[in-house]
Amino acid sequence: MRQYELRGSNTLYDFHKHIVNDLNFAPDQMVLFRVESTKGKPTKEYGLFDLGDGSMDEIHIEKLVKQQETTLLYVFDMRDNRSLRLSFVETGEELPRKSYPRTSDEKGEAPAQFLDRQSNEAYEDDPEEL
Repeated sequence: MRQYELRGSNTLYDFHKHIVNDLNFAPDQMVLFRVESTKGKPTKEYGLFDLGDGSMDEIHIEKLVKQQETTLLYVFDMRDNRSLRLSFVETGEELPRKSYPRTSDEKGEAPAQFLDRQSNEAYEDDPEEL
């Protein structure tokens, strides 16, 4: 579990960069944010490149909140369709002298970015083995 704090002026790309850094994911992978309806159906997709709904660097958090697009999937493993469910839960005042986006709470281990194809279990890349 992770709790992130964002500014309304942050873009999805800002958020993506923070997630990659926070979870120690490889930054060179294709990812996207998928908006879900209240019924759990995908309604929009925001990628590193415009997939028809806009690109991550064009979409600001305040726009998503205004449009009530408050449940997103951050698809970080396109091959195996693995994702993190993200929900906007509240708005609040910015804290002075804090940079955003920021991780404000975490519990448990971060998920591995990729699955080991032979065992179907998640694994971490070990840069020393490359």
